[in-house]
Amino acid sequence: MSTPPLAGAGMPPGAFSGTQAQAAREVNTASLCRIGQETVQDIVFRTMEIFQLLRNMQLPNGVTYHTGTYQDRLGKLQEHLRQLSILFRKLRLVYDKCNENCAGLDPVPIEQLIPYVEEDGSKHDDRSAASQLRFATEERREIMEVNKKLKQKNQQLKQIMDQLRNLIWDINAMLAMRN
Repeated sequence: MSTPPLAGAGMPPGAFSGTQAQAAREVNTASLCRIGQETVQDIVFRTMEIFQLLRNMQLPNGVTYHTGTYQDRLGKLQEHLRQLSILFRKLRLVYDKCNENCAGLDPVPIEQLIPYVEEDGSKHDDRSAASQLRFATEERREIMEVNKKLKQKNQQLKQIMDQLRNLIWDINAMLAMRN
């Protein structure tokens, strides 16, 4: 196990022109996306700093103001804007490189990229979904009809029970009068 010597350790800087230089030039798309994400985060951070500077900066509108402080804050603001411009250029380069890497790829529908498990193991299409909806609607309608009939039968049974209760009451009253 030998470790390669460092570039500054007596070797010229271009001594590693083999596979390492080629690997440095060819960055995969996932790495580019990560770099792009970090760049966007830096842009957001710099923009927040710019707004913070602008909020704290008082405009010289005739009020006595320290020009040194104003010049210092103006310099910071210009530096942040310059860095923001550099970050946007970097993001454009990353975007262009990602588009270049993905130019030969066939577009894949998003639905195919999301894995999901179904009960029968096959994928649903529009016809099966429509038939399931139709079946569910028909089943619901049947349940509503059965519930309606059940309520009617319950009402009839209640009336019969009330009639029987009244009949038994009358019979008991007659028997009590006879004794």
